[in-house]
Amino acid sequence: VIGVQLVDNKIGIIGYGNHASRIISILEDFGDMQISKIFHPTKIVSEKIGTTRFEDLYDCNCVFILSPDNTHFEYISKLLDNYDGYIFCEKPVVTKNTELNELNNIDINKKKKIFFNFNFRYSKMSNLLKKEIIEKKIGEISHINIISTHGLAFKSEYLDSWRSDKEKNLNNILDSLGIHYLDLILFHIGNVENSNYFPSLVSKNGTSYDTCMITLETKQTSVMIFCSYANPKINEIAIIGTNGYITIRDDKKETFSPRDTF
Repeated sequence: VIGVQLVDNKIGIIGYGNHASRIISILEDFGDMQISKIFHPTKIVSEKIGTTRFEDLYDCNCVFILSPDNTHFEYISKLLDNYDGYIFCEKPVVTKNTELNELNNIDINKKKKIFFNFNFRYSKMSNLLKKEIIEKKIGEISHINIISTHGLAFKSEYLDSWRSDKEKNLNNILDSLGIHYLDLILFHIGNVENSNYFPSLVSKNGTSYDTCMITLETKQTSVMIFCSYANPKINEIAIIGTNGYITIRDDKKETFSPRDTF
């Protein structure tokens, strides 16, 4: 979908929650995007453009799947069977290995029309990682440490959301936040030899995991990713190389290099 120019810019939306509202606002800011339909299976969420008829989406140039994670596969499958336009789907792609295997086996021409929103690949952080790997100003990267936390699990609206329900969203923080960093690391480093996942429910609110730690190992680099909805707001990244290190906190970057000079 990225780099594709739509002729009529008619957009269909599946989903209506907080995140869907943010994406809709972004689309509307473009000016030339027309939100044509917003689909929900059981209720009309907009008097003008709301619909409960899935087939109403087929006239759109692109459909955005912004619904709960456990519904992604169902909607992707329906669209692939009946629709020729483009599909933008929020991550995670699916929530079951069987679903992932089915998507892996679809025709390559259909795959080319689907974009999954792993947007950290296009971030400043991604550009920085790429630059450091190529230029090696801090030497060979030996460790990356990522902490990304905030207190969503203690907000009143959290308990009533699908995110806190293990039946709909067991891995919660991994699927919504941790997966972004996981994809970013795999995108740039790849070839992981060992990985571990440690989920927990720290806040005791809801039944899904609100906190997790992920560890990855390649031949040369180790990675630790800690994400939580049950801690103070922290966004901190450390990239440690053989000839220095970089820290990023609240978008402020500091570089310490070369080795033994600081």
